[in-house]
Amino acid sequence: MDLLLLDLVIVLAAARLFGALARWLGQPSVVGEIVAGILLGPTLMGPLIGDELFGPRMRPPLQALANVGLVLFMFVVGLELDQKLVKGKGRIAVAVALGSTVLPFVLGCVLALAIAGDHVGGDRTLAFVLFMGAAMAATAFPVLARVLTDRGMQRIELGGLALASAAVIDVLAWTVLAVVVGIAGAGEAESQWKVMLALPYALVMFLLVKPLLARLVPAYEKAGRLTPGLLSLVLLGLIASSWATEWMHVHFIFGAFLFGVVMPREGAERLNHEILERLEQLAVLLLLPMFFVVAGLNVNLRELDLSSLGTLAAILAVAIGGKLIGSYAAARTQRLPRRQSWALATLLNTRGLTEIVILSVGLQKGVLDNELYSLMVVMALVTTAMTGPLVSRIYPDRRVARDIAEAERAALGVTAAHRVLVIVPDPPAEQAPLVGLATTLALSASPSEVALGHLRPYPAGHLEVGSGLSFELAEFAETLHDLEALAATVRERGPDVRVVSRFSVDVAAELPELVSGARPDLLVLPAGVPGRAAVRDGAVCRVVTVRAPEQGETVFETGPVAVHHGSGGDAAAHVALVLALRAGRPLVVVGGGRASALAQRLARLGVAATSGEVPPGALVVAPDTAAAPPGAHLLVRAEQDPDPVDWAGAVSARPVVSGSPVPRP
Repeated sequence: MDLLLLDLVIVLAAARLFGALARWLGQPSVVGEIVAGILLGPTLMGPLIGDELFGPRMRPPLQALANVGLVLFMFVVGLELDQKLVKGKGRIAVAVALGSTVLPFVLGCVLALAIAGDHVGGDRTLAFVLFMGAAMAATAFPVLARVLTDRGMQRIELGGLALASAAVIDVLAWTVLAVVVGIAGAGEAESQWKVMLALPYALVMFLLVKPLLARLVPAYEKAGRLTPGLLSLVLLGLIASSWATEWMHVHFIFGAFLFGVVMPREGAERLNHEILERLEQLAVLLLLPMFFVVAGLNVNLRELDLSSLGTLAAILAVAIGGKLIGSYAAARTQRLPRRQSWALATLLNTRGLTEIVILSVGLQKGVLDNELYSLMVVMALVTTAMTGPLVSRIYPDRRVARDIAEAERAALGVTAAHRVLVIVPDPPAEQAPLVGLATTLALSASPSEVALGHLRPYPAGHLEVGSGLSFELAEFAETLHDLEALAATVRERGPDVRVVSRFSVDVAAELPELVSGARPDLLVLPAGVPGRAAVRDGAVCRVVTVRAPEQGETVFETGPVAVHHGSGGDAAAHVALVLALRAGRPLVVVGGGRASALAQRLARLGVAATSGEVPPGALVVAPDTAAAPPGAHLLVRAEQDPDPVDWAGAVSARPVVSGSPVPRP
């Protein structure tokens, strides 16, 4: 008994220490807890002191306590499974879940067939193959929820879709695992008929036990709190359900998970919250960390050789490649943008808690040997640890903040318009062509909005009461009149418009603040505006810098649109395409093989696009880089974290040509 208590002290201290270290490194605590178990086990501490502390005599009581924690954890997972997640996202979530499950499952089965001769006997080959497929297809719903919550992504559409897909994957994975455990436990005649009771038992739980559990809600409301009697009933039902499925040779985790699923939902929010509050303190702080440390104790990396490293490489390739490719391909078939598709695939690659539970079942049932169990645990750690950094790179915090803002506007019933901010220099009366260009670019999206920004410098001397003040106020009133006249021309073409105009002590210093406050999706900026470099560098949106044409040039009125396409990205080509489509002008793509490929692609979409040199009289668009070509009229700098341009979508949104050419600035 004294050794057991000492083991508990060491295990809990190591779990807390390494869990905190993992969180400090930006990883889920489960990663640190499993690493703690690996270090305490035969991999590192075993030959020194680990065999004395955690030897064969102490493993059974530690495993028993860990299993109790697993029962409570699986009940919590079932209770927290939000069945509303799929609502409104059912088709996409199911499609992504199938892609994220089927490909890694098939690849896992193929890999299992290749290595079965080295790890299992002939009578367990079928169970082993199916088990490897299920293990490769799993996604850790709880760890995924934690990753999303830490980054605030549960508040955006991508996060909700990831959770919904993971919920469907969980159902599929547990179903396959139940079949595998049934096959693995059906070696004896007695086990065969017991396994057949699993489906009737699930029906009894949903049709009989679930209505009975609904009576807990009025009893809780009458008592006003979670009484010891009510909590005892829940625990009795939980343990009885776990015992029933274990007796059927379908493993106790399914009984615990199923009991959590059939717990009442409607009107039971406060009841479930109190149950979770009581059980999570025991499960999360004490018993569950012990389960993961004990799982790590079973890992022995000392026994691995070069052939094991080859098997590990194959496991990682199948697990990561199958998940990423399957999830990404399925997301793209549902027309999700590329960035969101990759982010979703990376999120669903998280294994963590669910994978360790599945692997522990395989080890207990004899489906996995110790070597393969160790390799699969390493795979679970790698896929879990890589999720956070990869998602941060694919979907940075700026994108998350932008999506959260859009979600909040949608919740308030505010439609997010595509906003184009054009900085109007003095004198405003002569800037109709510049505003016309901004309006043309705004019309590429719907709904759209044009904001006219104008800062008028204070006069050189101080304003004084008298004729001087009257003159300046009259001049400012005339400026507002000119800006309103420009706004009227924008409204005539469709977009909403607003005017931001004020006096400024220092236009170059205040202009970046104006741009930041407007939060535009696209900024149109004259090349000669004061402080242009600071505004351009500080803006996070796409920036179009307009250079005045040479004397006598009419490139903004007629002729083709030419774009230099190369290392600067697709933003300049997209702007050129919009201008060409709106005015019905041909598009010429300049710049080598990539230019030719883009021209051919646009031509197949029905655009009058060719590749070649800049034709005479063309409106020239180029990427805004240090190597911007001379003679370009528009310089385009892409927004931060740009999505790849959807060329088919840009062409399909082609407007009806109004006959009004893009005016000449």
